[in-house]
Amino acid sequence: MSRRGPVCVGDRHGFDTIIDARSPAEFAVDHLPGAINCPVLDDEERRIVGTLYKQQGAFEARRVGGAMVAANLARHLRERFAEQPAVWRPLVYCWRGGMRSGSMVTWLRLVGWDAQQLSGGYKAWRRHVITQIDTLAPQLHLRVLCGPTGSAKTRVLQALAEQGAQTLDLEGLARHRGSVLGGWPGVAQPAQTAFETALADAIEAFDATQPVYVEAESSRIGRISVPPALMLRLRASPCVEIVASPEARLDFLLRDYANLGDDPQLLAHQLHNLRELHGGEVIARWQAWAHERNLAALFAELMARHYDPLYARSQGTNLQQWEERQSVAAPALTPADIERLASAVIALSWQSLNAKLPLPASGENS
Repeated sequence: MSRRGPVCVGDRHGFDTIIDARSPAEFAVDHLPGAINCPVLDDEERRIVGTLYKQQGAFEARRVGGAMVAANLARHLRERFAEQPAVWRPLVYCWRGGMRSGSMVTWLRLVGWDAQQLSGGYKAWRRHVITQIDTLAPQLHLRVLCGPTGSAKTRVLQALAEQGAQTLDLEGLARHRGSVLGGWPGVAQPAQTAFETALADAIEAFDATQPVYVEAESSRIGRISVPPALMLRLRASPCVEIVASPEARLDFLLRDYANLGDDPQLLAHQLHNLRELHGGEVIARWQAWAHERNLAALFAELMARHYDPLYARSQGTNLQQWEERQSVAAPALTPADIERLASAVIALSWQSLNAKLPLPASGENS
């Protein structure tokens, strides 16, 4: 059986399974990518042990908690780990790499498996995530997709991924479309820590020599904050603007945001958040359209009076290379048009790259 020294976060890919020994509530907030949750104490048991520790001291907490841990480990051995072969190599972590993961590793090793404990636990993982974002984000060759609301930027980003390009879908990671009406229906946003875990995991997988396409975003997507290192890189990167007519954009919005008509009361409530910007009379009209499910009239005015002026003000202010942007025309925004837009965006990137390559010296083969 292996008796290695401390296992650091960078070694995690060398294991068959990553086991999170924390409680289900802790796991739900954030966890290492690909980890499975096999708690040594569930949420209620953790609360009980914590209360005992505060009221009666460490010995009583360990006595009661030890029995709970033993019962949970026995259940995992009977159920979750029952089919694992003798050569199975799990990596186990808890909050700090302490007693919870240590107790599981001890029992797994007694069985005969080469179980290891993650040094520093989840807290070490958090340090790794922050370091990776701060280190790798400034190195990304970003290409920033721009365009006013309804330009199908997210759909173009998805089409780029389908065509083999590297993409960073921040709205997908944040589970939010980024605007006041951008909440995903029936889907809660992740915790900030979980967003950063997903972001670091995505950035680590990129080929640093190739472009990465990303939407122009503000520093907040719903209630999620985009890390400063990534925002600085995004704002300093080359831009590609999708140019579509208001008619094409409205047609796209009516298809892509059709779900907003399913809950008129919620839509009207969300529109109330714009009252300070547009005044009571305008908001009342918009809310009336929401209740009538008249999305065509509502979206047309939202574009003209809210989103388009906001876009016009923000791009030149927030994007340093806005004046040098490239553009792709979008006469329509059907699925077939979006595929063609993605191809055009990739072609623009290659043109930019070739324009920067040095010409061959005289006499060299071209």
